[in-house]
Amino acid sequence: MSYDSVDKLQNILASGIFHYAKDAKKAAGRALGTFVELITYYVIKNWKLETYTAIERPLPEFANNEITHNVEFTLHGSRLIATDKLEKSGNPLSCKEVVKKHFNTNTVSKGGMIIYKNRVIKNASVLSTNSESFFNAYIDSCGNSYKICELKAKPFAMLECKRVGVEEGMKKGPQTIEKAKQGSYVARTVSSLQKIRYNNGSLGGIIQERNGKFVIKEYYTILNEIINSADIRILNNFILTIGIISNHGNWFTSENQNKELKVLAQSYDWLVFLTDRGMSEFITDLLIKPRKENIPVKEAFNKSYNEHKKENIFTKARIDYYADIALTNYFRQNEEKIKLWFNVITPKNRDLNELKNELLMLSSKKWWRNC
Repeated sequence: MSYDSVDKLQNILASGIFHYAKDAKKAAGRALGTFVELITYYVIKNWKLETYTAIERPLPEFANNEITHNVEFTLHGSRLIATDKLEKSGNPLSCKEVVKKHFNTNTVSKGGMIIYKNRVIKNASVLSTNSESFFNAYIDSCGNSYKICELKAKPFAMLECKRVGVEEGMKKGPQTIEKAKQGSYVARTVSSLQKIRYNNGSLGGIIQERNGKFVIKEYYTILNEIINSADIRILNNFILTIGIISNHGNWFTSENQNKELKVLAQSYDWLVFLTDRGMSEFITDLLIKPRKENIPVKEAFNKSYNEHKKENIFTKARIDYYADIALTNYFRQNEEKIKLWFNVITPKNRDLNELKNELLMLSSKKWWRNC
């Protein structure tokens, strides 16, 4: 590990990259938040779940569609509609062009670009929507092609990223508890599987079956039963909630868990901590001391965060085409190392492979059986 804490790394980024900013450390902190989202996205992609993914799609509360929440990523039942090659010329590609080529004349394009003129791609670009589903385009930079998939409107999982910077002289970020409460509220309100507390303090789960009967069991017992169920009627309103947090000083110390972490741990089905080591290795390998094949990542970052930047091409939603290739290959080639970047807080005694398997199991359900 090149740096013994993310706070020190943030200070290095502040002085070396964001020196021009009015508040250089805060600007560096925002960039670190983007890195958490990027790491999460490329882990999803490496798990072969990219074509199930929507980015910042409004997520309604369970049985209360009037209230929605934007989360970083949702995963949906998905089916492949078409594949096509990209033009080698690198010409821009719009949603309207793709809809016109692959859909009937009645399909209304969402608009916008999938590939911009400066060879920037939009990840999980929405082409068209209807009440039951929506259509996304996914660029395969490595294969120089794209896929079109239809995704169910209701997701089967959501992933939310939380990071709070620490100001000078403070022990933890002043907004940490507020972010914890926000994440906790969303995690507890979006799924048909609800959490309850027994008198002894243990955690239970309650879900209502279609016949109106309530089923109540120990939480992770009923959660496991739902994930393993083949009944799409039960799965349709169930959402596996996953929180990804970083910067250990805000959430726990070597002595104890902070209240903020406890709030999140009792709310998400999975709470995963991105370690300082993981963040440090990501920044060192890709931005500070990149190998030749990873230089496009550093270049995309520098273009996005210099004093005279025109646009940000280093985010989960918009990224340079060649940086996407480098990141995709990096996460594939370093899968075993990247697993060590994460610690599972909740559920206890579980690991990242088990989360991956649960998501793959949910993705493989027969979501389109009744279509």
